[in-house]
Amino acid sequence: MEELVVTASRAELPLSQASKIVTLITRTEIERSPAQSVQELLNTVAGIDVLQRGPHGVQSDISMRGGSFDQVAILLNGINLTNPQTGHYSFDIPINLSDIERIEIVHGPASLVYGASAFAGGINIITRKDKESNAYVNVEGGMHNSLSTEARGAYKASSSLHQLSAGYSQSDGYMDNSDYKQLNLLWQSRVNIDKNTLDLQAGYNSKEFGANTFYSASYPNQFDDTQSMFVSIKGETNGKLKFIPQLYWNRHYDTFQLIREGTPNVPDWYTHHNYHRTDVFGANLTFQYASQWGITSFGGEFRNEGIMSNVLGKPMETAIDNYTKSDNRTAINYFAEQNFLFDKVTLSIGALLNHNTANTNQFDLYPAINSSFRVHENVSLYASWNKATRMPTFTDLYYTTQTHTGNSNLKSEQSEALEAGVKLSNRAMIGNLTAFYMKGRNLIDWVKPSEEALWESRNHSKVNKRGVETNLQFNLKTLLGNHLPFHSLSVGYLYLDQNRVDDELISNYTLNHLRHKFTANLQHDIVRNLSMSWNFRWQERTGSYLKYVDLKPGEITAYEPFALLDIKLNYQLRNINLYANINNVLNTEYLDLGNLPQPGIWGMVGVNYTIR
Repeated sequence: MEELVVTASRAELPLSQASKIVTLITRTEIERSPAQSVQELLNTVAGIDVLQRGPHGVQSDISMRGGSFDQVAILLNGINLTNPQTGHYSFDIPINLSDIERIEIVHGPASLVYGASAFAGGINIITRKDKESNAYVNVEGGMHNSLSTEARGAYKASSSLHQLSAGYSQSDGYMDNSDYKQLNLLWQSRVNIDKNTLDLQAGYNSKEFGANTFYSASYPNQFDDTQSMFVSIKGETNGKLKFIPQLYWNRHYDTFQLIREGTPNVPDWYTHHNYHRTDVFGANLTFQYASQWGITSFGGEFRNEGIMSNVLGKPMETAIDNYTKSDNRTAINYFAEQNFLFDKVTLSIGALLNHNTANTNQFDLYPAINSSFRVHENVSLYASWNKATRMPTFTDLYYTTQTHTGNSNLKSEQSEALEAGVKLSNRAMIGNLTAFYMKGRNLIDWVKPSEEALWESRNHSKVNKRGVETNLQFNLKTLLGNHLPFHSLSVGYLYLDQNRVDDELISNYTLNHLRHKFTANLQHDIVRNLSMSWNFRWQERTGSYLKYVDLKPGEITAYEPFALLDIKLNYQLRNINLYANINNVLNTEYLDLGNLPQPGIWGMVGVNYTIR
């Protein structure tokens, strides 16, 4: 179990010195997993709640510790790609599973590390940095006329690395109006200049998918067409004093059809689709100084978020194409952090000074203290206290339809979190046990006071959360010996409880949190070159949803617990790998979101080939 350097603070530190809980999904785990997308990979982590709408990465809402999907920051190689229109689109990023080296998951508020969007946590996807030139291709197909292809290549020169990848997938879907098409393109280059590095990346993502009851059970024929593109440049100097600048731009197009084109008997009131375009410009400058006391980090960040739409925003004086409304805001952050690194103690003290032009004319301070104490060679105790904030999305502020009404007077969310626990690490096992408590104020959710009312975007006056989270990973070769076929076993468990002032509200997201989640993942050999992976998940969700019958609202229905099993068979022959995935082996009927049944058993077979 080789130790990795992770970004759980402003300064990258070895995992053993990180004073926050960081879960890693490694390259080896990705290759062995039956997951078909990043979102499905994340579902193997007990501390993450994945509300899946469409399969295979079409669309999922990712939340942590009972928060909403808008409260988690999504980053690609440290570049914040969180979508300001809505967290529904934060995973519209051009990444294929073959591109990923590892995924770092920081649990709990991380505004000091990832900015104000990391209200409940952050997910940083780290791509591969190939050490030699190579080429890779993957093709797979299966049930529901599913087809997926990936291709990537890397060219390694003496002082630079250049990588290009492409991926395409499509399916007819597992039920009416659940078809999809997806395209990913990603280019990355790293240039080394006298031990300094310059990283450039650009990508394009396109999705077209039937959105059966995705956002309202009254309309089963919804359809979404999204396009996302981004470019970034990041540098890092070498030495005791590091200079780390980064610039990025991210644009997202969204054409949402409440009633899909070609649907018969369209009502007279439906006259146009929803058109949105968001642009995010960002600049970040970090200084790091290494001394006998540890690592000092300080700097600033500028992030401008804008939207043009025919639905969201304030009226424009002059329309541009389909856009008649717009809004814009700018966040300015200053940050400072000191990581004290001693023989047995790691202490991180820092703060984020945040100003947003849409929220207030003053700066607000969000401090953080994280500490770790090594009581034994393999055992550490840790504790942390963090404050965090999140601005409403443009959807929270302005989205109004026949069934929903936005609220332009929403306040920013505020939280204060405490956590403490123990970490274990040796050659055979790594693990942690964490207890956490969070006080949330002005938390935003779509709620309704009665079955007949419209969904309203509101600030809850107070929501308090408490829970326990544990993860254990075992190296079974070290524990049991090489004579047995077992490679690894990981288990995880989450318990979460929330107290809220008003229990009578019907919640669409936040108040329907996971109460329990248990995960187990096992990898083992069968015969020579043939291996197998098992992913098991059991979860119980609190809360309820308004069940629709024949497109009409019926009774309030509680969520039911369910168990899922996914498996993968791998047959490796030098540079060729043959595999078979079976998701939902038990053909379980279940819901992540009310009125939206998830796929039953789904089998895929594939082959990939690597040229070195």
